Amino acid sequence: MRIQQILIRILDILGAIVGLIGAILPVSMIAILVKKDGGSIFFKQERIGKNEKSFMMWKIRSMVTNAEEIRERLLEQSDVDGMFKMKDDPRVTKIGAFIRKHSLDELPQFWNVLKGDMSLVGPRPALREEFEIYSERAKMRLDVKPGITGLWQVSGRSNVNFETMIDLDLEYIANRSLWGDIIILFKTVLLMFPSSKNGAY
Repeated sequence: MRIQQILIRILDILGAIVGLIGAILPVSMIAILVKKDGGSIFFKQERIGKNEKSFMMWKIRSMVTNAEEIRERLLEQSDVDGMFKMKDDPRVTKIGAFIRKHSLDELPQFWNVLKGDMSLVGPRPALREEFEIYSERAKMRLDVKPGITGLWQVSGRSNVNFETMIDLDLEYIANRSLWGDIIILFKTVLLMFPSSKNGAY
């Protein structure tokens, strides 16, 4: 088990370095378009990670600058129980919709992986407000580092309900391995291309 953890961390470090280098050009191009909407290029948000430790997760901003304020008025319209998700979220900008569809907004998270806050593969990082209403079973998903991608993302993402997401996360944790992570990463790359099956929004 310890060897698997070391191998996965090595994969994380190598993947994060390659990811950060590869992200320089696309992030630079996206940054110009995002900046045209006004406001900051990057967006950071508190998330709850392994062993319930909080950290700041980075993304490219895909929403209007007052998105958090508007979010409070939209909570009851969430498409997914247990976490806030809207298919037609009015806060998402035009360029934001494109980069979210291709998961390009998550490129800065390679920095979180390099720092050790996250892993390339793992459960979705939880918001504090989500964590605070977690059942004991749901909290078990915090036994490992959260990931940029995971079994949930390659199994339907937002097309999957909250309880099924928990099931998939716990299945991943129970069977976690280096080879399993590599397979999920490969599937994630394929899902970055437009498809009605990837569930990204």
